Amino acid sequence: MTNLADRYFTLKNEIEALTRLLDETKAAIKATGRDEIVGELALVTVGLSERVALDQKLVKGLLTPAQIAECSKTTLIETIRVKSTAKIEVLS
Repeated sequence: MTNLADRYFTLKNEIEALTRLLDETKAAIKATGRDEIVGELALVTVGLSERVALDQKLVKGLLTPAQIAECSKTTLIETIRVKSTAKIEVLS
């Protein structure tokens, strides 16, 4: 099972690094101000949309506890966490 832990740790770190690069590239694309960028391998389009969100804190203040319970649902969330097993040396 150790190899699964190491594989998960390595892949997670690689994904985090790639996500940072992707976020930097997204910011650079947005900074061009263009709606469309054509490359040799891909066409990137930039769009803007509006999303409406429900203010849960406000709604909970308007509803009774019974109404909140009636509208609530419980879900199970499975979590995997990973930490490096390398020793961290503290420099003084």
